[in-house]
Amino acid sequence: MKRFILILTAVLLPLLAQAQIKIWDGTSCNAKQVTLTEYLPEGEPRAAIIICPGGSYHWLDQKSEGEMVAKALAEEGYVAYLLRYRVAGKLEFVSKYRSVLRGHRHPDMICDLQRAIQIVRTRYSCPLGVIGFSAGGHLAMMSAEYYDTNFLEKYKLKPAVSLRPDFAAAIYPVVTMTDDRYVHKRSRLGLLGERNTGKKDLRDYLSVELHTRADMPPVFILNCQDDDVVDYHNSVLLDSALSASHVPHHYIQYNEGGHGFGANPEKYSEETEGWFQEFITWLHNMSF
Repeated sequence: MKRFILILTAVLLPLLAQAQIKIWDGTSCNAKQVTLTEYLPEGEPRAAIIICPGGSYHWLDQKSEGEMVAKALAEEGYVAYLLRYRVAGKLEFVSKYRSVLRGHRHPDMICDLQRAIQIVRTRYSCPLGVIGFSAGGHLAMMSAEYYDTNFLEKYKLKPAVSLRPDFAAAIYPVVTMTDDRYVHKRSRLGLLGERNTGKKDLRDYLSVELHTRADMPPVFILNCQDDDVVDYHNSVLLDSALSASHVPHHYIQYNEGGHGFGANPEKYSEETEGWFQEFITWLHNMSF
């Protein structure tokens, strides 16, 4: 019996430590598929970190850029929250149904992230940051730049807590929506929708390199020159914009490593296998 209890505990404890929160329950937003999954560390957390996986704003990489990142952060002493935010969807990718119906598009994604920040702020008083990958990196930067724009107002929500993250990390991020030399067109389409991709004012508004500000939180950026999905110049644009706005930030550019590796060792190159510890070191050096 004792052996059975030990085995049962070993199986159930990780599940109990990964509580899932339906962030829009009790509100006027009908988005039941949006969830936060909590990964707890041992002891008091150093900080809380919300994870935004990538996927071109069409789908989410819930493994390499989601679950594996969350588990790695929890092992380092951080309480991690994996955000499954609204995206256009795989059906839209093949059918383009949003040319007729609204579907999911901006501002749905930033609404989900701001709501997640609101919820985590009410659960923990420790510092709170956001890390995003690819399109999720774009979303993380949106939260760092537009934190004083209450996108939740459309749902009649007025958060009593700050929506400003204490730090933001963008890993091989989508950055520009307006510079056609480097724009990741699939992410732009996923974010804006078929009927809005031609609107220059909206493209400019959602180009995060155009809206850096001196009062932003510190930023960590990382990408690879051989990225064959999101042109590496996206991160160069962001780095230059942050420097011009005098925003404290740390930019790491690798030669080789490609795109989409997240926290999955099976996808690492010789260079990228050390990226996560570089990020942890940066976090440990932060003066919260």
